[in-house]
Amino acid sequence: VQLQASGGGLVQAGGSLRLSCAVSGFTFDDYAVGWFRQAPSKEREGVSCIDNSNGNIWYRSSVKGRFTISSDNAKNTIYLQMNSVKPEDTAVYYCAAGSSPPILGLSYGMEYWGKGTLVTVSS
Repeated sequence: VQLQASGGGLVQAGGSLRLSCAVSGFTFDDYAVGWFRQAPSKEREGVSCIDNSNGNIWYRSSVKGRFTISSDNAKNTIYLQMNSVKPEDTAVYYCAAGSSPPILGLSYGMEYWGKGTLVTVSS
């Protein structure tokens, strides 16, 4: 199983960035896949998840209206379009996948994790 995240970088506040996560090794259509982040000295938190088995989508309240998650089943890839970014969005972003997470957005329901990609938002 592999989850390869990319697209991180330095962006100014108010700008945009798109993260990608290419996955392999499991049946993409049967899994929930999502984005989590961890800022320095903070706990990891869910950002957005999509359950490919039923189409359910979850967003963290602080990113609603600014971030959009999408899934390309033909490419086994999910994306996180990040608009109107803020300095508090600065973190290492991880993609993760789970076959049957009890609640979208919680880490413990995700079985597989990729290496993170750093997003830095300057003010």
